[in-house]
Amino acid sequence: MSTVEVAPQNGDSGGAALGEQITAQGNKVRELKTSKADKAAIDAAVKVLLELKAEYKTVTGADWAPPAGQNAGARAKKEKQPKQEKKPVKPAQPAASSGDREVKKTTRLGLEASKSTDLSDWYSQVITKSEMIEYYDVSGCYILRPWSYAIWEKVKDFFDAEIKKLGVENCYFPIFVSNAALEKEKTHIADFAPEVAWVTKSGMSDLAEPIAIRPTSETVMYPAYAKWIQSHRDLPMKLNQWNNVVRWEFKHPQPFLRTREFLWQEGHSAFATKAGAEEEVMQILELYAQVYEDLMAIPVVRGRKTEKEKFAGGDYTTTVEVFISASGRAIQGATSHHLGQNFSKMFNIVFEDPDTQKPQFVYQNSWGLTTRTVGVLVMVHGDDKGLVLPPRVAAIQAVIIPCGITASMSDADKNSLLDSCQELQKTLSAAGIAAKADLRDNYSPGWKYNHWELKGVPVRIELGPRDVAQGKFVVVRRDTGAKSDIKRSEAVLGCRAILDTIQSSLYNRAKEEQDSHILIANTWDELCAGLDKSCLLLSPFCGEIPCEDDIKKDSARDVVVEEGAPAMGAKGLCIPFKQPAEIKAGMKCVKPNCPNTPKYYTLFGRSY
Repeated sequence: MSTVEVAPQNGDSGGAALGEQITAQGNKVRELKTSKADKAAIDAAVKVLLELKAEYKTVTGADWAPPAGQNAGARAKKEKQPKQEKKPVKPAQPAASSGDREVKKTTRLGLEASKSTDLSDWYSQVITKSEMIEYYDVSGCYILRPWSYAIWEKVKDFFDAEIKKLGVENCYFPIFVSNAALEKEKTHIADFAPEVAWVTKSGMSDLAEPIAIRPTSETVMYPAYAKWIQSHRDLPMKLNQWNNVVRWEFKHPQPFLRTREFLWQEGHSAFATKAGAEEEVMQILELYAQVYEDLMAIPVVRGRKTEKEKFAGGDYTTTVEVFISASGRAIQGATSHHLGQNFSKMFNIVFEDPDTQKPQFVYQNSWGLTTRTVGVLVMVHGDDKGLVLPPRVAAIQAVIIPCGITASMSDADKNSLLDSCQELQKTLSAAGIAAKADLRDNYSPGWKYNHWELKGVPVRIELGPRDVAQGKFVVVRRDTGAKSDIKRSEAVLGCRAILDTIQSSLYNRAKEEQDSHILIANTWDELCAGLDKSCLLLSPFCGEIPCEDDIKKDSARDVVVEEGAPAMGAKGLCIPFKQPAEIKAGMKCVKPNCPNTPKYYTLFGRSY
């Protein structure tokens, strides 16, 4: 493992010394990439560069930026080489002016990167400046601030209520896994083995046997299932837990999208029959689709994972896939797995068949949804002003901002306006609309507009003395910026209608983006051309793993999707349940020279 040794530095001299080291290391990374050096060497050099930049920020309190004129050529290629997990400069604290109200002036409050030209930097700035994330001193781990955790709570509340309607019960199993339990199911854990984090010490003493931190809970839960299930009367058993898992990934971390620790729900169920288990697989998958489409206004593609991409140890995996138009890549939204009898045979989970009185192995499912949902929402709906929150997952759906307060206004008139704002908030809140009146007197209305736009609040309500006198208020939509007047007497109906319109408009816009970027590619040339246009491709495919490996390798382009990452080829995302056409006699697999007959159209594309 590479390390960075930096002598303690303070002040400007420390920053200057580190800056020289960063410049030298950056040049080294570029030389390695230009010479097409071994990936391991490039990754090691990039890691050193990132550690130097992190040390620079610790010493100086600011992100490192090259001096004017330096690395101009590299910056010209910035679009092709987005910076990895860049931690943006925090907004400087506004300076207060003299006077009773101390109106604060803003500096660097808004975004300084464009979604269309610098997606990586834009994403990093959005999630920090909108107060969703705070960086942590353990790489790949992040602090979820209340603004982002509230979105996860909306998802949790909806999904938890729905699975309870299906008879699922919540429980909790320990985070620690014995080595013996992991070894019992080597095939399943093989995919997770490189990511398993181990506890090896207690204080200064070595543990007699290392203990793993769960990457998933099959091996934790199923020994208990074997004890609890004895008779057909014990079935079906449907348990779910809301917890955290740790996967010590060495790929490039991105908050929400790829992290070493994340929150999720994991459901594990056991049935007497295969039909009962398979029915639940599809019920859960449809609930996941509802989370995205109904709550988050994000369209999904429902399908089955290819044999290469399915859950290790399972019979098959179903999935909902999301298209991120800004990057031209797909991301796995959630998965529902049918495990068959594979795990019940490994853990001896059996019940006595009431007809034959003989022991039978149960059929099992597992299914999970993670905080990745929050990152997907940011990527799909966000714009160059910041977050754009669908009303159904917004902690605040409408923010009320008093306007027109002047120095010459009497205290009575000012208080009357503020009281009117509070009354409107109470009216909306009582009707189930999450409203907030921003009555802070040390920020101007313009500052508040920018602040709440950045945080993505769906509706801004502007209320001034003239509006109060005329019995109306102004509503501004976050998604389009459109303004309209609503009568005070129609406040609830008017605001509710606009919120519903925003929800459907966000979904429709995302659906149009998705549909226009999913193309049919019957030939290899069409597939590669579609990839170059940042599209997803529906192609005839034989389903064989070696063929899928070749497609991914041979379709890779000289495109750097993350700093230090290799070029990315087309991955088998899913076999859509809704096929674009029938596979006809004489059709060929999209992979050139593949001797196998295609079985179905498969969705291919670059993926997170």
